[in-house]
Amino acid sequence: MKKVKRFERKRRVRAKISGTSDCPRLSVFRSLRNISVQAIDDEAGKTLAQASLILIDKKAKNTVEGAALVGTKIATDLLQLKVKKVVFDRSGYRYHGKVKALAEAARTAGLIF
Repeated sequence: MKKVKRFERKRRVRAKISGTSDCPRLSVFRSLRNISVQAIDDEAGKTLAQASLILIDKKAKNTVEGAALVGTKIATDLLQLKVKKVVFDRSGYRYHGKVKALAEAARTAGLIF
């Protein structure tokens, strides 16, 4: 039931937002062991950049601090691709805890959303 509600929220949000090549969609996925984020160009159907705890470091844990590391990693990757503006897609998760830490870390690293 909890998962169904999240997918309903995700579908509602995705109906309103879309990413382009100069303003991609920053999509978050959160699980019990990992947090990952992708920068997606919906017009071309391509992923521009991605970051997750697995790609960062073996010692990074699935905590708020780990989510902040993922946020700074995706921001540095996008800034190297000369992308500064993104649309944040929280995928039906609450803007709280790890999702909030990821977003704020990406903002402080230089992304605008």
